[in-house]
Amino acid sequence: MEAEMQERKLFVAGQWRGTDDVMEVRAPGSGQVVARVHRAGPADIEDAISAAQEAFQATRTLPTWRRTEILTKIVEGISRRREELVRVLALEAGKPVKAGRVEVERAIFTFGVAAEEARRIAGEVFPMDLAPWGADRVGIVRRFPIGPISGIVPFNFPLNLTAHKVAPCIAAGNTMVLKPASQTPSAALVLAEIASEAGLPPGALSVTPAAVETAESLITDDRFKMLTFTGSAAVGWDLKRRAGKKRVTLELGGNAAAIVHNDADIERAADRITAGGYSYSGQSCISVQRALVHRQIYDLFMEAFIPTVRALKVGDPLDESTDVGPMITEKDAQRAATWVQEAVAGGARLVLGGEREGSVLKPTIVERVRPEMRISCQEVFAPVVAVTSYDTLDEALALVNDSPYGLQAGIFTRDAASVWKTFETLEVGGVMVDDVPTFRVDHMPYGGVKDSGFGREGLKYAIEEMTEIRIMGWHIGRSPA
Repeated sequence: MEAEMQERKLFVAGQWRGTDDVMEVRAPGSGQVVARVHRAGPADIEDAISAAQEAFQATRTLPTWRRTEILTKIVEGISRRREELVRVLALEAGKPVKAGRVEVERAIFTFGVAAEEARRIAGEVFPMDLAPWGADRVGIVRRFPIGPISGIVPFNFPLNLTAHKVAPCIAAGNTMVLKPASQTPSAALVLAEIASEAGLPPGALSVTPAAVETAESLITDDRFKMLTFTGSAAVGWDLKRRAGKKRVTLELGGNAAAIVHNDADIERAADRITAGGYSYSGQSCISVQRALVHRQIYDLFMEAFIPTVRALKVGDPLDESTDVGPMITEKDAQRAATWVQEAVAGGARLVLGGEREGSVLKPTIVERVRPEMRISCQEVFAPVVAVTSYDTLDEALALVNDSPYGLQAGIFTRDAASVWKTFETLEVGGVMVDDVPTFRVDHMPYGGVKDSGFGREGLKYAIEEMTEIRIMGWHIGRSPA
């Protein structure tokens, strides 16, 4: 991979700001320095919070047409710079360019839907006269922006997950101070530049790469009315505990399962589980980690599945033909490889892969995995799929629910009764039928239960999280005689 070193300052109160604390961002795999990013200190964070408070006085009264116009111009800005952003994702996140293009297109879609949803933030006329004492009164219900929001995003989708926080924030009329992941800060900084050029008021969005200890006030400061976090379960629930009275939404991890029932289209299931299990080296919270396959079709499924995984090309993220690149760090690849080795030592069978070269873990299939093994019960976040057989749908549903996580699940079946039973039984935030749990359209409600999170993303649903319902009760009275 050819490295391109960029100097990037933080964005505070509408201005680019340099600091004495400069970190090197290194490309996964090669270790080459691809960016030098200035990190915020306590004074920078304080300035960003104060600016967000001040800017809220402007954003809360921005008319709908103006918010829509800003969001539309952001769409245009991302579109103009799409190839630059694809390259940033490849260099900093190790994301293969064809996967990076999908992420950029999704971010464009996310801001586009936000522009539409900004037009739909409506209220209702509430019938007060259902009760006798409500006669001669009318209720008007509206949604109002809640105020400054702090956002924290992870490394794996540094553009689109940033979009999922910034776009509904702008649509609702709020302001945000955002902390990107230290491994992948540049996409959010480019987005800040695009938003500023689109006419977003100064201070409405600050992007502050920072050390964890420096960013503490993003969690604890009561001037923020909401914290929206995407990341690991351990970190997320701890942040919620420390967040005080502010609202919190958490989009956390999972160990997503795909059920392949005995009436499934086996070829489709094999193709989709390959895509869902190994895209971006499995570093997605809804990556297929567990494939539960009915015993009657187990051998047929494996005959279809193994060749599709073996055909994946592992290589340089900047190579147009690469399917699987490096994991974000060598430490993460080592952890995943260790979990695979533990499972094999405990009686599981390694079918394919398992080899590690630095931060690259070859696409791996393991079978005969027991539920208590870490590659099954914890979040592996790696290109590893554990395949298990089952005899009845009830058994498969119980295996899916036997998890601390509950983000999304998938089922491959042609039977409507099986679909409905799955939908009613699984303890997850979403069920994908004839597809993998990795499927997501960016405007759908997205989030989980149990350790997988709290609250929902998806533009309409995120706007609801970021606004407050207020009712006005108006005593109309009677006209004088």
